[in-house]
Amino acid sequence: MRFFTVLYATSRSVRVKNEVGRKVPKFGFCLLVCTSRGNDVGLRSDCPKDAGTLLHGVCPAEFRISQLNSLCVFRMRECCTDVEALRETCASQNLISMISLCPCLISNHLASWMKPEHVEKSLVMKFDECFIRKEPLGVVLIIGAWNYPVQLVLVPLIGAIAAGNCAVVKPSELSDSTSSLLTELLPKYLDQSCFSVVCGGAKETTELLEERFDHIFYTGGVSVARSVMRAASCHLTPVTLELGGKSPALVEGSCDVTATARRLVWARFFNAGQSCVAPDYVLCSPETRRLLLPALRDCITQLYGTEPRESRDFGRIINQRHFERIRDLLSNSQGRVEIGGETEEGERYIAPTVLVDVSESDPVMQEEIFGPVLPILTVESLEEAINFINRREKPLALYLYTGDSKHAPHLLSPSCPSPHSPSPLLPPLSSPLSLSLSPGSSGVGRYHGRFSFDTFSHQRSCVLRGFRLEWANQLRYPPYSEQKLERLLQATQERKWSCTLL
Repeated sequence: MRFFTVLYATSRSVRVKNEVGRKVPKFGFCLLVCTSRGNDVGLRSDCPKDAGTLLHGVCPAEFRISQLNSLCVFRMRECCTDVEALRETCASQNLISMISLCPCLISNHLASWMKPEHVEKSLVMKFDECFIRKEPLGVVLIIGAWNYPVQLVLVPLIGAIAAGNCAVVKPSELSDSTSSLLTELLPKYLDQSCFSVVCGGAKETTELLEERFDHIFYTGGVSVARSVMRAASCHLTPVTLELGGKSPALVEGSCDVTATARRLVWARFFNAGQSCVAPDYVLCSPETRRLLLPALRDCITQLYGTEPRESRDFGRIINQRHFERIRDLLSNSQGRVEIGGETEEGERYIAPTVLVDVSESDPVMQEEIFGPVLPILTVESLEEAINFINRREKPLALYLYTGDSKHAPHLLSPSCPSPHSPSPLLPPLSSPLSLSLSPGSSGVGRYHGRFSFDTFSHQRSCVLRGFRLEWANQLRYPPYSEQKLERLLQATQERKWSCTLL
């Protein structure tokens, strides 16, 4: 029996003639495995000789670890030295987001993650070996975003490498300098026969999406995500979509107001508010708002000075279009500017801004702000706040600030949105083991740490069965009888679940 496995992309669109008839991706290189027996492997002549070690499903741990270690070197040598290129395109002069790149940490766990997972067996399969094998998906496409242009490419790439995949990386066209940095330098550290970087705008992205990949990972907005999902459906390609949404912060009256204000100010105004998991609005009682506002004002001064415009730690909006969008939200809002509100079009600067007296129908509550603006809405109780959240799309993150632990179970109930992050903010950006995606318009799938490895792996159910106990299989062969059925039910129901018979 002949079978074919395309592991990575070619430098131009090709069709494998007289063999599989499958059009493989354009950008990069190609390896075709064609075999009629388990040890008969043929490689295309234009492929690297060491590519034979990357057979589908058996990419060795040593190769994966070597590539992850190379990413560590890339991070230290290039990302931490070419600071100006990163500052120009991150729309922020604070590079603390680099702390979340943990390829070396993933390497420490990789061997245990790759081990087959043995499962319980029923009496029927007592003498069989049943396990789940973690196999690479194949070729994955990673489309990054502009707000953290290095992190949002490398973090999913780390997961793809750890799972043994080849990858085509497409950085955001809005971050020109970082795209050039990745295109020029990343191939120097990774195996170019397995990993490729593609630059370009909407046209190039559309061409990429026309090709067949084994998984597509996209970070960005909802409108483009729909196009990605539509293109993926043509090939029935699975997707992971890391989007965003209006993530609420619930501030309860018993919280530490000073600590809460400091965390809100850092999370909302970090990278000029251009973070997908940043709190998009605050829900609190009128009394709590009265205490919170002066604390917010003091914390803004402590973190960014009396003139945030002069602070090298406060960023700018990525481009003119987004600047005008946020400015229009401010000018059309029915709320009152309590803190900040200043703008400077030449620098694309918007001051850290807090709005009060905001209603649910206000323009700033109709879309993700994605900028340094924090509306505060008042509610009378935690139950009212939860009902307010449940009327809206599921957020990517939800935060509760309280000094009373009895309120936490309310957010863990099935009626509440998920995921939940009591107190600390931006956990998906700072923890390598965070589950960061939520159903609906906030995204599809999950990643970070072990979740990235699972996302880019196919969990194949395997059963190894010998021939010596063939008599034990007689129950499943016809002719069938009531006695056979009764015995078969007894054997399969001894345990609540079992491996699937293959």
